Amino acid sequence: MTEEKAQAPEWLRQAFKLLNKYMVFHWRLGLGPMGNRPELAGCIMVLVHTGRRSGLVRRTPVNYAVIDGKVYCVAGFGQAADWYRNVLANPEVEIWLPNGWYRGLAEDASGLSEAERIPPLRQVLHNSGFAARMAGIDAWHMPDADLLGATSGYRLIRITCTEARTGLGGPGDLVWVWPFVTGVLVWLLLSRRRR
Repeated sequence: MTEEKAQAPEWLRQAFKLLNKYMVFHWRLGLGPMGNRPELAGCIMVLVHTGRRSGLVRRTPVNYAVIDGKVYCVAGFGQAADWYRNVLANPEVEIWLPNGWYRGLAEDASGLSEAERIPPLRQVLHNSGFAARMAGIDAWHMPDADLLGATSGYRLIRITCTEARTGLGGPGDLVWVWPFVTGVLVWLLLSRRRR
């Protein structure tokens, strides 16, 4: 498959960008771990990276798999994915996983041998829920050659966690919204009853 064939239609890339905004907001509200189900939306983490041109912090939800202590994810849009190019330019990243928040060092693992690349690639695609199936990929049942052909434009990223993080600016930074909204709703309900 050529790089041109690997490029997704622009409408699909835009649809994913919109969905990604929702997923990041979901994580910031503290709901990220609840949505991690491979049979539905998939195992989703948030990858925090630095814009290669802007220098601004960017957050991108991606499907992932943890194998032998390393975190793997796939750039399904290949080299066209902004987050992939940002990670190549600055491999120091943070990841929001259901079990915690970590600093890490990312590297492009696309050049691994087929024997090393196929297991993490299969696992990430299996963990992607509907996304791989939408692309026509049956991660568990495709022969290796077919899987490699269908994903030839994809980029496999391996992240080594270097430090656990805590504090402000991580997953759940908007969790304060829940008590605020609840308080407003209770106040409105009580105000209405008094009338």
